[in-house]
Amino acid sequence: MHAIRRDDGVDAGPQGGPARRLEATIRATGPLPRALWSRTTAGWYVGAGFALVWLVSLTQEVIAQSPSTAAATIGVTLVVAFAIAFLISAPLAWTLAHRGRLAVCAVLFALSFSLFPWLGWDIAPTWAYVGVTFGMCVFPWRWTWPTILGLGVLALVTDGVTGGWDENVLWVPAVIVSISLVMASIARTTAAMSQLRHAQKQLEALAVERERGRVARDIHDILGHSLTVVTVKAELAGRLVDVDPQRAKAEIAEIESLARGALADVRATVAGVRTVNVSGELAAARAALEAAGIAAELPSSTDAVPPGRRELAGWIVREGVTNVVRHSGASVCRVTLGTHEVEIADDGVGPSDSADGSTGLSGLRERVEAAGGRLAVGRSDLGGFRLRVTL
Repeated sequence: MHAIRRDDGVDAGPQGGPARRLEATIRATGPLPRALWSRTTAGWYVGAGFALVWLVSLTQEVIAQSPSTAAATIGVTLVVAFAIAFLISAPLAWTLAHRGRLAVCAVLFALSFSLFPWLGWDIAPTWAYVGVTFGMCVFPWRWTWPTILGLGVLALVTDGVTGGWDENVLWVPAVIVSISLVMASIARTTAAMSQLRHAQKQLEALAVERERGRVARDIHDILGHSLTVVTVKAELAGRLVDVDPQRAKAEIAEIESLARGALADVRATVAGVRTVNVSGELAAARAALEAAGIAAELPSSTDAVPPGRRELAGWIVREGVTNVVRHSGASVCRVTLGTHEVEIADDGVGPSDSADGSTGLSGLRERVEAAGGRLAVGRSDLGGFRLRVTL
């Protein structure tokens, strides 16, 4: 079955998009019995269970219209069967492709007519459950709203023809359309959140992999250079030990110094994985700004920042970008790194009277001043807020 494209250009069929992501969430639970009961479906059962209260009045009507106890028993059994079918309809549909989900909705709609001998066209209220199920299947919007609207029109026509065209003819269609569309929106939001969580996990895994690669490269560069020099000096010291003992001692002392320096560099590299560092914060800033729809103008390298100041620069970038995402309303954020200066600027609403005294900036100011730096805020040349720290 070919992928179906939503009007906004996002795949919504079995091959991708919100529907596919929601299906993937359920299918990840394993076989069908597990798919019918999982963390995702538990919330559905709670909400759907409350919705079944509406069937109580229909059950009473079935009993009232039954000519015998046997007929009443059969009618009540059919109502219970319809209720169970509604409960499992959405979790079952989430495990299927489009054609299967359409079949689930069609079966539920057909099952509503099993009550026709008792209720006649008063079965219309049961179509609200059909509309909700259709909405929860996360079909493309061009399928969803016409189908739900069609159910409402069908209920309107049947109620009008059988009961008369008075002011009460609208309430059942209104309930069908409104509740079904609300649930369709909730289902799409759930699918989108599932997709975002999946993307977030992928980004986290990618960030970890990149950081591992960075650490591996740093350790390789540190130890490769240091051990090469140590080897050369050890060979030289070995040749000089009998010829020039003083020179040999000097070379051995340099070997010791090189070894200690290499050990310190390795420890610093490993520590960079566990603490804030400007490289990691720039990567996180890019992801956060892109997620907020803000264009990121970030430096391609952190070489301008001295190694001893990179942790502090990381804290500055983290707090500055967090403020841009939360408060600025900006479309562009620029981060500038220098040997003695870090600046975050945007084109948003600009500084407010309370900006300088915010909790985040106050904590950052204390951190900067403890390191001997100076923090200043004001209006940027982009027209928005500027955070500048002089190191």
